[in-house]
Amino acid sequence: MTKILINGLSGKMGSSIADIVKEQKNIDLIQDNDIKNADVLIDFSRPSSTLKILEDCVKFNIPMVIGTTGFNESELSILKEASKRIPILLAFNMSKGIFILKKSIQNFLESNNNKTACTIEEVHHTEKVDSPSGTAIELKKVIQMADTTNNISSINIKSKRVGSIFGIHKIIFSSELDYIEFKHEALSRKVFAEGAIEISKLISSKSPKMYELEDFF
Repeated sequence: MTKILINGLSGKMGSSIADIVKEQKNIDLIQDNDIKNADVLIDFSRPSSTLKILEDCVKFNIPMVIGTTGFNESELSILKEASKRIPILLAFNMSKGIFILKKSIQNFLESNNNKTACTIEEVHHTEKVDSPSGTAIELKKVIQMADTTNNISSINIKSKRVGSIFGIHKIIFSSELDYIEFKHEALSRKVFAEGAIEISKLISSKSPKMYELEDFF
């Protein structure tokens, strides 16, 4: 039985995670912020709230699965320092589909021999604060690291905030020879919630470190 505490339970992602947890027999949702009795903490809140509860997680040795976005460099440094004492997964998109998307892009870049321009187009709901999204920034880093032949001439991120869209990420590679497009669209918050829950079942057995999505899928 994995005992989960959700930081940001009143938010849309927190509520979505709680709904899924209630349907599963091998997971128990800890109530009333009783962090001492939790096996893992899932955090979808604000950076200030994350850092506040981080202190208790370190104190009581509770692993963290963090989906909160908008951290500045100073706040990220605090998280990295804490990961020397507890296992922390920080991922701006916990969809398994995004993991597959990254792998597909990496495979393409390994075989790409043409000078190519890249455009990352991301669309989210109007309530999303950070722009560009953490996922778009992460995808840019994946492309930069995978471009070992320096054939990507430029990477441009275009961000839109429209209606109640959960998340669309489109990566376009265009050259004089061809136009190649990779795309992932989240149709429900449930895809992120299920990813967070799956990771929470695994992270308790991990040693202290700052983990990435690739370490679990």
